Amino acid sequence: MEEELLKNIDEFIDSGNDNLKKGRYNASVSDFFKAIVVSCDFIIYKNTKIVPKNHNDRFSLLKKYFADVYEKVSGLFSLYVKSYNLRLNKNDAIKVGNYANEFRNKINKE
Repeated sequence: MEEELLKNIDEFIDSGNDNLKKGRYNASVSDFFKAIVVSCDFIIYKNTKIVPKNHNDRFSLLKKYFADVYEKVSGLFSLYVKSYNLRLNKNDAIKVGNYANEFRNKINKE
């Protein structure tokens, strides 16, 4: 399970980087946020052996067990949701991408 999650994180980050380079900022934000979500699932599963069923479940578990991650991810979630209806820009994609990469690096160090 953990290995599959790590592969998914890497795939979403790669896709986010590719979309960023091509100027597809909404797609880039979406991909990077998916990498963040899977990273959340990874740390939740690794520490609790619980797999979140949806965003509500995930945020509840983060709030309970990983308050620092919850604060950061919940803020980025609102930006991700904006990508559904609004046009995002390069800075938005870079912001989400930076956290996706930071989170992935943190997982590598653990």
